[in-house]
Formats: sequence, C-alpha cells, structure tokens
Amino acid sequence: MRSIAPLLFALAAFAPTAIATPVAPEPRELAPVMVSGVQPGPKLWKVSRDGHVLWVLGTMTPAPKRIEWQSRETGRVLDDAGVVLLGARATVGADIGLLRGMLLLPKALKARNNPDGATLREVLPAATYARWAVLRARYLGNDDDIEKRRPLFAAQELYSAAIRRAGLDEENQVAPAVKKLARRFDVPVEIAEVEATVTEPKAALKAFSGTALDDLACFERTLDRIETDVAQMAARANAWAIGDLATLRALPFTDHGPACLAAVLDTALAREQGLDALPDRVRTAWLDAAEKALAAHPQSLALLPMAEILKPDGYLAALAARGYAVEAPAD
Repeated sequence: MRSIAPLLFALAAFAPTAIATPVAPEPRELAPVMVSGVQPGPKLWKVSRDGHVLWVLGTMTPAPKRIEWQSRETGRVLDDAGVVLLGARATVGADIGLLRGMLLLPKALKARNNPDGATLREVLPAATYARWAVLRARYLGNDDDIEKRRPLFAAQELYSAAIRRAGLDEENQVAPAVKKLARRFDVPVEIAEVEATVTEPKAALKAFSGTALDDLACFERTLDRIETDVAQMAARANAWAIGDLATLRALPFTDHGPACLAAVLDTALAREQGLDALPDRVRTAWLDAAEKALAAHPQSLALLPMAEILKPDGYLAALAARGYAVEAPAD
C-alpha cells in the first residue's frame, strides 16, 4: 500500500530541545539484496463477462528502487484497449479560494503537532517510547522537531526513512509508465475519484489542531512493521518485480495503513464532515468504473495494488460477487 500521508495531510490542511534517551546497543543491520534493472512485474489477471475483458495489473508499493518496469503483455493489451483505469482516490477540498488556503497553510502545518505542545515522550506509553527511540536513532538521527509530531505523523516519517534505507521506493512506479504507454497507444486514462468538501474550514482546522487522535494503534503497528517486516517487504517487492506470484501468495502481508487511516477518519470531526465514508465510497467508485469499462469496451486495462488483488474480500472478489469471471495468471 502506498503511503496514506496525502489523505492525512489533506485532512489536516483542508483549508489549506534535543531529548537524551538511553538506547540499547544496535545490532548490525544488513541491507536486503534488491533486484535491479529491467523487470516485467506480474502477469495480468483477467476479469470477463459476455466476451468483454478487463485485464488487471497488480502494482506494489514499496517496490525495488533501482528497477525499470517493462511489460510486453501490458503493451499488447494497450494496443487494443478502450480505456485504462489508472486507480481510485479520494480528494478532500475546502469551500475557500486558493489565496485563503495559502494563508491558512501555517496553521495546517501546525496541526501535525500534538495539541498543547506535548512531545512523544509525554503522549506515548513508556515501553512504546523506548521502542520508538531505538528506531528513531537508527533511521532519523537527531531530528528534534519530530518529537513534537502527533504519533500518526511521526510514524509515517519513520516508515518512509526505513524503507528508503532498505532500497525501496514508496512511489507507485508502474502508474506513470502505464500512463506514458497509454498516450503512445492513444488510449484514454481514467481515475475513479470521489470528492469531499469540508465546510467552514477555518473552524474545522482549529478543531483538528486541538483534537487528540486515537493513533496509538497506528503508531505501534508501524513500529511492528519496521521492526519485523522490512525484510518481508523487500522479499515481496523482489517477488513482484520478477513476477513470482507463488512467493507473493506465500508471504504474509501486514499493513499499518488501515489503523492509521482510522485514527483520522474515526474522529467526531471527520464524521461531521462525512470523511469517514471515503474508503467505502472509493471502493464503490472503482467497482462502478470497472463495470462501466467492461460494458463499454471489448478490452480494457486497470491497475490495482497487489495486496488488494490477493485479499479474499478485495476488489476482484467483489467483481466476482457481481457475476464476473475472475482468472488469476498461471504461476
């Protein structure tokens, strides 16, 4: 899963002293060996009904940083595709002009910090803070400002630093390449998008700045993932790059993202603005867009995160429940 930071910062910006901590001796860290060069990624899933086919390409984030994705199979599909469904997303806007949004930006940035100037040492349980201190020293060094961050945002910065150290890339490498290929084949590109508008953004931003988030679960799951899952992330990324579906199925997939998203969307403020419904709305928008593509075109292409493809209750399972035939590629 890609970083949830864009949505979290959109919510925070919808208007638009060193701490000495004893640290345990650090074990020697061996960087995982990552694949590099031109790689094909996985083969395509097939969703079909009444002779129309939607080919689905699984994406992976994080992915190996030093690869160049190239897929002849995807090129052959695009040569005869009617549309490319690039993904799904939610956008959070505000009922204000650009200038007013720029004037509110400093307040939005301040909203990333704990209310009342509290530090992570003060808001976290002692055992959790001790784990954080070890990982912070390893991946972030002497970044004093991060001690003022809400646990949610501190965890995201730590996660980004850890995967960079492992030779992984947080960006979706496939989407820009597919978009470029679609232009070459003159195939229209669509994104299933839902929008939410925050009313009275000044008041909402002020309320968010003073609201304590229930983000301890997000923080601890992020620490869990960094402590135990970096090697697994690297193995998944390598397997995805070379198209090793059997290994992808065998490797357990853990994700701190839902807990972190819930920390924001389960607040009273988010519920008042209707933001808590965004994940379900995004899912419905993608499924509706996929059905539209299948009805309108003999052949089309869609991108989905690999984790979503492999989930028993993921998007492809939902299409199967709507009566479409779903076929995985051969291992």
